Amino acid sequence: MRLPCRSWLLVILVLLVTVWILAAPSAAQQAPAPGAVPAPTAAPAAPQPTATAPAAPQAKIDSGDTAWMLTSAALVLMMTAPGLALFYGGMVRRHNVLGTIMHSFIIMAVISIQWVLWGYSIAFGPDVGGLFGNLSWIGLRGVGLEPYPDYAATIPHQAFMIYQLMFAIITPALITGAFAERMKFSAFLVFTLLWATFIYDPLAHWVWGVGGWLRNLGALDFAGGTVVHISSGVSALAAALIVGKRRGYGTEPMPPHNLPLTVTGAAMLWVGWFGFNAGSALSSGALATSAFVVTHIATAAATLAWMFTEWLARGKPTVLGAASGAVAGLVAITPASGFVGPLSSVVIGGVAGVLCYNACNVKTKLGYDDSLDVVGVHGVGGTWGALATGLFASKAVNDAGNNGLFFGNPGLLGVQAIAVLATWIFAFIGALILLKLVDVTIGLRVEEEHEIAGLDLSQHNESAYALGMAGTSGFGGGLGAPKH
Repeated sequence: MRLPCRSWLLVILVLLVTVWILAAPSAAQQAPAPGAVPAPTAAPAAPQPTATAPAAPQAKIDSGDTAWMLTSAALVLMMTAPGLALFYGGMVRRHNVLGTIMHSFIIMAVISIQWVLWGYSIAFGPDVGGLFGNLSWIGLRGVGLEPYPDYAATIPHQAFMIYQLMFAIITPALITGAFAERMKFSAFLVFTLLWATFIYDPLAHWVWGVGGWLRNLGALDFAGGTVVHISSGVSALAAALIVGKRRGYGTEPMPPHNLPLTVTGAAMLWVGWFGFNAGSALSSGALATSAFVVTHIATAAATLAWMFTEWLARGKPTVLGAASGAVAGLVAITPASGFVGPLSSVVIGGVAGVLCYNACNVKTKLGYDDSLDVVGVHGVGGTWGALATGLFASKAVNDAGNNGLFFGNPGLLGVQAIAVLATWIFAFIGALILLKLVDVTIGLRVEEEHEIAGLDLSQHNESAYALGMAGTSGFGGGLGAPKH
């Protein structure tokens, strides 16, 4: 029996209030404000270190690093909205554009609250068995304005937290491209909240959290090849299979309704991605510069590779193809961006352009409807990027990393393969379970008449084009959609 939407909203509200009560520290637990002098206590003073004891290194906030990290956080947030919102919004039918943009926009609010209340603690809190963080940082308790050297020694802990929040925001937003034009808004909200909590947060801990098992194994993921792109791409495949095909898919034309929106969004993603990759250096030094450079070079290579591949295959290069190639290159270089040099990035980007182009076009043969090619670009591109890190990583670029196969260490490729396989299995099975849970409770898909009318009207009672003169009513779709 499916619960009405209002019942689910009430349950979520009660959970949020409960978490808030649990998260509120008592007066005895509250940390003093910056600059405050702690009150004296009756306890004896701790013994002073001897003159011969070495002084512990002091973490110190660097204003340049902090400025760069706050700027990078803003750039990554821009990637979701307006970047991804416009990129996806232009590829759907005109009567679904608001619903598609709303997915990216509202996720910024939903995940922000989830992250503060419990998400950050699960992802980066003190380790529990290498699988997730405990809840000692729930409600950001203990996450203050001093550096936390385990993650970043020269910026405030809250700066690191807010930067990582932007990654948590964009990752579930990427999945929405797979079920665009046919999922209920209420189901989308519940699924997003569950997926962030049970898939993204633990996976982030595996790879980036102190004590995470993939981090301890030696897996390299500089900015999110496994955590962001493989997880979203594989979950998108699960969503496409569970939600089912759009009405008319395979029998009706499905061109994007507004390519200028899509290309504008792609350009914003390209710019914002410098915060995504170069920001992952967590400082404003040489490593950030290297990541910035290879991000741009790989993206350019993938754009050209996709364009020329399509040109050879179909006779003409398309604007949508160039934009899709750029995103494929950005995805592929992400895990490797802090570990490879410029020439390696050309190869990584070039292969990504060809590989992702073909992956997007094979979906019609395999029979699933991934509306906006999330699987082909993010799932396949992220997988290639993670494996390519095992090929091209060099300690000459980043001494904190490792050498890959082409630099004398074949073992790293095996570690990267384990990370890829673990992410695929965890994200796919986990997403399947969560999607089925939402489906049997409140239902995933809109009714047929609502799909025909469009989600803008049926879910939000609005219309993007009030005059009704823009675009056509043909179904939107990614590059791999059937052409007639």
